[in-house]
Amino acid sequence: MLAQSCHVNKQPVQEPNRTAQPKPEISGAHCEYFHLYPFSVLLEQAILPSSSFSSLLFSSFSSFSLLVKKKSMEPASLISNLQQVLITKREDGNRISSCSSSVDESAVKDCSRAVVLVTNGDGIESPGLTSLVQTLLREPRFHVHVCAPQSDKSVSGHSMTVQETLTACSAEIGGATAYEVSGTPADCVSLALSGALFSWSKPVLVICGINKGSSYGLNMFHSGAVAGAREALLCGVPALCISLNWKEDVSCDNDFKDAVNVCLPIIHAAIRDIEKGIFPKSCLVNIEIPSSPLKNKGFKVARQSLRRPALIWQAVSANKHPSIGHFMSNQQSLGFKLAQLGRDASAVGAARRLNSDQKNQEIESVGVAGKLSSQKTVKKYFRLKFQEMEQGKADEDLDFKAVENGFVS
Repeated sequence: MLAQSCHVNKQPVQEPNRTAQPKPEISGAHCEYFHLYPFSVLLEQAILPSSSFSSLLFSSFSSFSLLVKKKSMEPASLISNLQQVLITKREDGNRISSCSSSVDESAVKDCSRAVVLVTNGDGIESPGLTSLVQTLLREPRFHVHVCAPQSDKSVSGHSMTVQETLTACSAEIGGATAYEVSGTPADCVSLALSGALFSWSKPVLVICGINKGSSYGLNMFHSGAVAGAREALLCGVPALCISLNWKEDVSCDNDFKDAVNVCLPIIHAAIRDIEKGIFPKSCLVNIEIPSSPLKNKGFKVARQSLRRPALIWQAVSANKHPSIGHFMSNQQSLGFKLAQLGRDASAVGAARRLNSDQKNQEIESVGVAGKLSSQKTVKKYFRLKFQEMEQGKADEDLDFKAVENGFVS
C-alpha cells in the first residue's frame, strides 16, 4: 500500500477558520473511497511479526520561544508588539494544554482496551457478525472495529480488488466503529490494517466470523473468511476464523448467538496469550463449531482433512437473473407497459426489415473465398452449486469428523 505524507511547518499564528468540504453521503452514511496500487516490496517487509502491545508511546509538542537581542535595531514599538503576541500565545498554549490533558486521560483509558477488528465472508448484515460484535461490545476490555464486505463474499477466496475504486461506507452495528466495503474479505482486512481507514496502526486480534457454513478441509481455499484471516496473518496480526457448521432446514439464526457464547472463552484466551507474547507466531486458528453449539462435546484439536464439496455446474436459461422476473411479477402495471412497448418495437423492426428487403444492397466480401465470413456467437449460462459428498470411514481426529461428532474443532 503506497502512502503519501505531508509535513507542515507550524507557525505561531492563529489559523483561519476553514470550512471543511462536504464528504459524499449515501443513504445517510459517511463514505470514503480507496484505490489499491500494487507494487513490489521486500518479503521481509511484507511478513513482519506483530509489534509489541505491552507499551504505548505518547508524543507532545514542545514549546517555542522567540529571542530578541538587547542591542536590536528594531523600533521599541515592534518589540512591544512581539512581546504582547508571545504573552497571548502563552495564555492560549496553557488553555490548549489543559484541554489536551483531559483528552490524553480519555485516550489512555481508551487505549487500555484491546483493539479487535471483526470481518467475515457473508457480508456485514449477516446475523453471525452482528451476534459476535454485539457480544464483544458488552465486554469492557474490547474496543471493537468492523470492516466487512457489503455483500456475500463467502466463496471469494483470497481475491483482491486492484485498479478499481473501493467504497467504504459507515455502518451502524450497536455502537462499534464499522464500515462496509465494496470488496472481498481480503480487501477489507488489507484496507483496515493499512491505516488509511482507521486511526490505529494494528489491532491486537482479527476475528473473521461467525461465518455461515464450514471452512474445514479444502473448503479453506474457497472460503473468503479464511482468506481474511490469512491476510491478517500476512500483515503480522494474529487471527481467528470462526465458522458454524450450518445445516439447511436444521440450523437457525439463534444458533449464531449460541456459537458466540461457545467461542468467547477462546477469544479471551487468545488475547491473553497475545498480550503475554506466548501466542503462536505465524499462525491463524480456524475454529469450526458444530451445528448445535450448546450441545457440543468440548474442544478438540483436529488435523486438517482433504475433504472438499462436489462442484456441480448446472446449465440455466438465458434469464440469468430470476430475481428480476420475481420483481416484475409483483409490478403488474409496469410489466404490462414494458410488454406493450416491446410489441411496438417489434412492429417497427418488422417494418424496417420489410423495407430493407425491397432495396438492392451491394455487399463486399472480405473473407476467404468459398467460406462464410460471419459466425454466430454462442452464449451459454451456468450456475455453480456446492454439494457435500458422503464420506466413508474416516479418522476421528480429522476436522470434519470432529465437527460431525459434536466437537468444537
